Amino acid sequence: MNKQVTMLLLFLFCAFNSYSQDTLQEIKVNTNSKALKKSYTLTSNTTTLTSKELLKAACCNLAESFETNPSIDVSFSDALTGTKQIKMLGLTSPYLMITEENIPSVRGASQAYGLSFTPGTWVESIQITKGAGSVVNGFESISGQINTELIKPIDDIPFFLNVYGSTDSRFELNTHFNRKLSDKWSSSLFVHGNTRVSKNDMNDDGFLDNPLAKQINVLNRWQYTDAEKGWVSFVNLRYMNDKKQTGELEFDPNRDRGTTNYWGSEINTERVDVSTKLGYVFPEMPYQSIGFQNAFNSHGQDSYFGLNQYNIKQKSYYSNLIFNSIISNTMNKFATGLNFTYDAYDEYVGVTDFSRIDNSIGAFFEYTYDNTDNFSLVLGGRVDNHNRLGTFITPRLHARYNPWEKGVLRFSAGRGKRSANIFAENQQLFASSRTFDVLNTDGKIYGLNPEIAWNYGLSFMQGFYLFNQSGDIGFDFYRTDFKNQVVVDLFQGPQQVLFYNLNGKSIANSLQVEFNYELAKHLNLRTAYKYYDIQTDYLSGTFQRPMQAKHRFFGNLAFETHILEKGQQWKFDYTLNWLGKQQLPSTQGNPVEDRQPDFSPSFTVMNAQVTRTFSSTFEVYVGGENIGNYKQEKAILGASNPFGTTFDTSIVYAPVFGQMYYAGLRFKIK
Repeated sequence: MNKQVTMLLLFLFCAFNSYSQDTLQEIKVNTNSKALKKSYTLTSNTTTLTSKELLKAACCNLAESFETNPSIDVSFSDALTGTKQIKMLGLTSPYLMITEENIPSVRGASQAYGLSFTPGTWVESIQITKGAGSVVNGFESISGQINTELIKPIDDIPFFLNVYGSTDSRFELNTHFNRKLSDKWSSSLFVHGNTRVSKNDMNDDGFLDNPLAKQINVLNRWQYTDAEKGWVSFVNLRYMNDKKQTGELEFDPNRDRGTTNYWGSEINTERVDVSTKLGYVFPEMPYQSIGFQNAFNSHGQDSYFGLNQYNIKQKSYYSNLIFNSIISNTMNKFATGLNFTYDAYDEYVGVTDFSRIDNSIGAFFEYTYDNTDNFSLVLGGRVDNHNRLGTFITPRLHARYNPWEKGVLRFSAGRGKRSANIFAENQQLFASSRTFDVLNTDGKIYGLNPEIAWNYGLSFMQGFYLFNQSGDIGFDFYRTDFKNQVVVDLFQGPQQVLFYNLNGKSIANSLQVEFNYELAKHLNLRTAYKYYDIQTDYLSGTFQRPMQAKHRFFGNLAFETHILEKGQQWKFDYTLNWLGKQQLPSTQGNPVEDRQPDFSPSFTVMNAQVTRTFSSTFEVYVGGENIGNYKQEKAILGASNPFGTTFDTSIVYAPVFGQMYYAGLRFKIK
C-alpha cells in the first residue's frame, strides 16, 4: 500500500472514530419483498434489482451483479484480464448511460474496467431502464440507463463484514462502518480490498486465465437530513487503486517488461472521486424542489500489453441543477435545469499523443403527465453545445397505458449522441498483433465524427394468478438505428483493426420474451428468450456484430425456506444461460492452426449458490460458476509465439477458466 493510501486510511479512520459513541436504538420491521421489482405504473420500462437480488450471487463488483437478471447480458471481454462486460439490447456498455445515484460514473477512460471498481456490497439497488433515458441525465444514452443506488448512511447498520474466497485464488474483504452523529447527520465508511495471489492456467495455453490483482477501495459518505426544513445533502469521498498483471506464466515484470523474453501486461489504475448532492423540498409546497449535483473525478491508468503501451488520464467535472414543480395540479409535473460537463484527457497510444479537452453545457425541460390511473407520458428535450459535437437537440418520449388490470403497455423513442473513445473502449485489442488504423481523418474526435442513433421501443407485461400463485408474462422489442457510428472493423483481416465512419446501415433489433411464475410458495421460476438481429455494413460486406449470440435463453430457479424464529433459513439459487452461435472476426489470413471458424458453437453456462442464514446477523454462502465446466477452445490465437503476427487474445465468446467455486460469510451488527 503506497503512502497516499496509508495517509487517507489514517485520516478516515481517525475522523470516523472521533464520532460520538452514542447511537439511537432502532426498531425495524422486516417484510418479505420481491428481489426483482417491476412496476405497472412507472412510465419507463424499468426493472429494479434490490439488495435481496444481489445476494443471489457472489456479486463481487457491479459487473457481476447482473448474472441473475435477463435484461443484461454478461460476457468476458478478452482471454487475459477476466474483465466482464455488459450489453443491453445487444449493444455494449458505451451505448448505455451508467450512473451512480444519477451522476454519470462509468464513461470515458473508465469504460473498459469501471464496472469492476464498485464493490457489490456497497450497492443498495440497481435500476435498469431500457431504451432512451431521461434528458435530465444527459444526451449520451442510446440503448438504456443503469443507475446504481449506494447504501445510504441514514439507513445503514453500525457494522457489516463480508469475507469471500474462490478456487481461482481470489480473496475479498468488505467492511462497512456507520455512525449516527445526530438526528440530522450520519456517516458511513466502506473499505474494500481484493487480491488474486496464484497463477491459474486451466486450458494449458501457457497464459494466465485470470490476472494477478490487488485493489484497495475506500468510500466515506456523509448524509445530512432535515425533514422539517426540507433539506437533504450527501458528500462522497472516494479513493481506489487497482493493479493487474497478466500474460505468460513465466512473465516477471521486473525482468521482462519491454522485452520479448515473455509476453506480459500490467494495468495500474488510480482514481479519486468527490461528489456532492444538495436538495431542498419547499415545506409548504412538497411537489416543488430544487437539487444541485456536483462531481469531480481523477482517473489515471498506466498500462502496457506486451510491447503496446497505453496510458490515459482523465480529469472530469460534472454539474447539474434541477428544478421540479407542477403546472396547475399534480397530474402535470415538470423538471428543468442546466448541466455542465468538462473532461480533460491525457491519452497516449505508444508515443502518439491523443490528448484533448471536451466540454459541454446544456439545458433541459421534461414534462410529465399522469392521470393517476391508466395513462402517463414523459416528454423531454434538451439543447446542448459541445466543443466537438456542436450544438444539437435531444428529444425523448416515454408513454404508458394500462388497458386493463395488471396489464401495461409502454412505448419509448429518443435520440442519443456521443463521442466514441476508440482506444479506451477497445483496450482488449491492444493484447494482439493487430495494427490500429483510422480511415477517416476529417472529424473532430480521433478524426472521426460523433455517433448518432435513434432508439424506439415497445413493451407489454401482463400479471396473472394461476393455481393461487402469481406470475407475469411479457415481451419487449427495441430497435436502434444508427445515423452515424464509429465502426470497429475486425473483418478486414486478422492483423489489423480499422476505425471509420459508418457508410451504409447499422441496426440493432432486440426482442425479449419473459415468463415468470411462482411455482410454489417460495419457489420462483424466471425465464427469458432473447433474439438479437444486429447488423452493420463493413467495408467487406454486411455482418452480424462479432461475439454477439443471435439467440439466447435465460432461466433462473430460486427457492428459500420459511424463516424460523431465530432467523434461520436456507436459500437456493440456480441460473442457466444458453447462447447460440456467434459471428467471429475474420481469421482466414492466418495459418490453419491459428484460425477460428466463422461462427462459434452454441454452449450452456450454469451457476448456483446456496446460502445458510443462522440468524439475522450471520450467514454463510457457497456457490459455483460455470459448473458444467464449458471452456472455449483456442481462446488465445498464436499463444506459442505471442510476439508473432497471429497473436490475438480478443476473440473470446465463452468462458476461459472453466469451473470456479467460492465461499463466503456475512456478519452484521444491527
